[in-house]
Amino acid sequence: MRKNYDVVVVGGGIVGLSIAYQLLKRRKKVMIIEKNEIGSGASGACDDMILLQSKKLGISLEMAIESLNMYKIMSKELRIDIEYESRGGMILIENQRHLSVMEEYVEKQKCYGLDVEIIDQSDVYRKQPHVRQGILASTYSATDAQVNPLRVMRGFLARGSAMGLELRKHVNISEIKQKSSGWKLVLEDGTYVETEYIVNAAGAWAPEIGRLVDIHIPIRPKKGQVVITEQIPRLGDTNVWSAEYIVAKLKPELADEKKEEFKRLGIGFALSQASCGNYLIGSTREEAGFDKGTNPKAIQLIVNQAIQFFPILSKVHLIRTFAGFRPATEDGKAILGKVENRSGFCIAAGHEGDGIALAPVTGKLIADLIDDKSIHYNMEELKLERFRQEEVECAFA
Repeated sequence: MRKNYDVVVVGGGIVGLSIAYQLLKRRKKVMIIEKNEIGSGASGACDDMILLQSKKLGISLEMAIESLNMYKIMSKELRIDIEYESRGGMILIENQRHLSVMEEYVEKQKCYGLDVEIIDQSDVYRKQPHVRQGILASTYSATDAQVNPLRVMRGFLARGSAMGLELRKHVNISEIKQKSSGWKLVLEDGTYVETEYIVNAAGAWAPEIGRLVDIHIPIRPKKGQVVITEQIPRLGDTNVWSAEYIVAKLKPELADEKKEEFKRLGIGFALSQASCGNYLIGSTREEAGFDKGTNPKAIQLIVNQAIQFFPILSKVHLIRTFAGFRPATEDGKAILGKVENRSGFCIAAGHEGDGIALAPVTGKLIADLIDDKSIHYNMEELKLERFRQEEVECAFA
């Protein structure tokens, strides 16, 4: 059986659904192929924060700001409550060394239009009355927000289906062939589809799709483990991160050598509350391949760190843990755009922990690229070709 499409999107996570939705708005005939279930990868195993303060300076932050503005009107557009809340965000600063780094970083963020500031100790305790004593200062941005990614995906899927989206789930692609006027995807059940464009939005599994067209895509999985609490009253005004992890990325020489296990597991404290009242505590960023199991030691370290910041959490019940795979690149930026020498083949993957935040703008950018519309970002920064082959082989050896 053969079917013809304008675009086939490979991957049914929030990024793939956003791309399909934007294309359908432009009257494209679109199919999504998902080897498991919708949202079964990183999109269904993540927190709910859109923390602009954590975004890499430059194009990633600029895109995140645009994406946030798209989220603000998305409940109305998708006709579903995506539980968007502009709750604000704080990055807690524990010592003078971290304060110096974060002061410099905040000034750079302001240059990109982010509304962010350093607040003093008294403001920290006003906004976070349950945080432990001894916090020196904090960043604060009223712009930081959150959404329910499961409801966002449900909205994309419902509106997409109403506009003619076709969906194939629980099926693998066994072969992809380039034709003179597009692509042929052969599925493992013997059926095939033909399309003018393919968008590889398979997240951590994007390299598998790349291999089918002889492309090396330098994306690897980073496991993130998260803890969920029982429903409790709100502890403070905003969602919270620790500056320690961000400082360690910006200034590795300032990393605490006594916390080697934290470094190995990539633990960075994050605390956010879902609209239903459960708190999400995270998380790790582990080089663990595709091992999706949670690790008791890692979970204990996450919980202990959370209690150190918020002692009141020692009295709260933990109800479950989960893990997912962030699709990571070597330079921390997503791979977005058309692939050279593979006419009609696009990639939209490698967002790591920014997939939820960047999904709306990613969908728009990929749709614009396919429509040959002008784009105000320098997409050269995000192209696959920014990685030279020898660098890729060295980095991922």
